[in-house]
Amino acid sequence: MNQRALGRQGLTVSEMGLGCMGMSHAYGVADERESLATLDRALALGLNFFDTAEFYGPYLNEELLGRWLTHSGQRQQTVIATKFGFDISKTRASGLDSRPRHIREVVEASLKRLQTDYIDLLYQHRVDPDVPIEEVAGAVGDLIAEGKVRYFGLSEASAETLRRAHRVQPVSALQSEYSLWERNIEAEILPVLRELGIGLVPFSPLGRGFLTGHAKPAQDYPKDDFRSWGDPRLQGDNYAFNLTLVDSVKALADKHGATPAQVALGWLLHQGPDIVPIPGSKRRSHLEDNLGAAALSVSAQEYAGLSQQYQTQGERYTDAFARFVDR
Repeated sequence: MNQRALGRQGLTVSEMGLGCMGMSHAYGVADERESLATLDRALALGLNFFDTAEFYGPYLNEELLGRWLTHSGQRQQTVIATKFGFDISKTRASGLDSRPRHIREVVEASLKRLQTDYIDLLYQHRVDPDVPIEEVAGAVGDLIAEGKVRYFGLSEASAETLRRAHRVQPVSALQSEYSLWERNIEAEILPVLRELGIGLVPFSPLGRGFLTGHAKPAQDYPKDDFRSWGDPRLQGDNYAFNLTLVDSVKALADKHGATPAQVALGWLLHQGPDIVPIPGSKRRSHLEDNLGAAALSVSAQEYAGLSQQYQTQGERYTDAFARFVDR
């Protein structure tokens, strides 16, 4: 795969990464053997950027990656991103906690679960309004100086938070939702990223599966799947309205003999060389399909036309999740 730079501090990764959350969290029970095989296949195909977090499971996803890293013997060939920021109580997040002492505790625990002595990219998972971002950036800077972390990132942070953090410790990447399905960062946040030289890592680049053309109404998902209760755009009349966007993606995909997922990811790659999407997958077949996006020959004019079809109905989060977004 081609490589892309995230930030100006030297972090280079494959042009697409792999979101590992679904192997352990949010989308129902996964087959661990298939998950491990998917990780192996990703690396064999040139993908080297893997995304996890202590929150996923919680802990289970980092443990899975740790077992895989040890088994594969490929730690030096991988770029591992993980996250801190939630106050995890038993099996659920009970709030936010980005106190410097807690950041250090989380990092030490993540290193053990990942079975490594350094984290390539450490994100603040969600901005904690009770802890100044300057203190957070300083704490991560200390961990970078100690060699336990290599690069600093933020997730779902506002433009002002990005500026304040970057002044203390250079930010290499922002992880936020961005896709044909969700473009809220374009007006204010994306220009600031480019001004400061910060890379963008879009999560949910396929709209939690909606842009693949295979999504179902919320009530058709099992109860242990986040989409059955946590995505308003799949509920009621919103679902039917939002199918219009999927139809446009499908039409362009059919024209090029591609899949809707490939077109949606290709659109993201086309938005700039500083963007590295991390579609989630827990199956090799989906991984291989997603990686085909890099080889599409869709023109700039066709992608621009697809951009003009953007329209969605419904909030992207329930109120319970939206309260953690720093805007």
